[in-house]
Amino acid sequence: MAAQPSPTPSPTLASDDPYRFDDLRALYINCTLKPSPQQSHTQGLIDKSRAIMDERGVATDVVRAVDHDLAPGVYPDMTEHGFTTDAWPALYEQVMAADILVLAGPIWLGDNSSVTKQVVERLYSCSGLLNSKGQYAYYGRVGGCLITGNEDGVKHCAMNVLYSLQHLGYTIPPQADAGWIGPAGPGPSYLDPGSGGPENDFTNRNTTFMTWNLMHMAAMLKRAEGIPPHGNQRSEWDAGCRLDAPNPDYR
Repeated sequence: MAAQPSPTPSPTLASDDPYRFDDLRALYINCTLKPSPQQSHTQGLIDKSRAIMDERGVATDVVRAVDHDLAPGVYPDMTEHGFTTDAWPALYEQVMAADILVLAGPIWLGDNSSVTKQVVERLYSCSGLLNSKGQYAYYGRVGGCLITGNEDGVKHCAMNVLYSLQHLGYTIPPQADAGWIGPAGPGPSYLDPGSGGPENDFTNRNTTFMTWNLMHMAAMLKRAEGIPPHGNQRSEWDAGCRLDAPNPDYR
């Protein structure tokens, strides 16, 4: 299934509004286990965050990962390693076109879904690639996560996702996660009638704060042209420049 582009931005904000972000693009990857067009409770929470970004001029896209034939593996293109097809190279282009990446998914057995883990694995497969400054490719981009479920595990899942993203090079702003689990399960899911999920003030507050912090941080990085390329260039390290670190003694 193709990515879902954002609707036409609202014209209600003045062009001189200091909190418009028309130069930013965000990608939400929905890691539900359900293929389209099945209802995704995770998508319900994504929609809350996405509406804020759309209103503020961010161009947003949503991809449901399970709709794509992503091969398992830790190389950028797994068709070069025995698989017949691999949709990751095309999805990676969307990832690299986005200033903001939000991974969103459900909790199963207290942990992230298998799809979430596969997406993180494929992000990792490209983490050794470099940008034009010789830094790792994901430098200068911002990451966050949304978690849904009807059992404990929101913070555990968020910790895993946010650690993974920062380790790969993403910048993680304050309050970069939000989630909803309702009463410790089994119980209603986010969009089930009477669940209280869409009206939950705690979840709505955290989702709002996360969304604004992602936009603020992405805008700061974009205006600054990313993370300064000093002391963090893999290309320079490989060339022998140790950037104030002791040079290795090869004797």
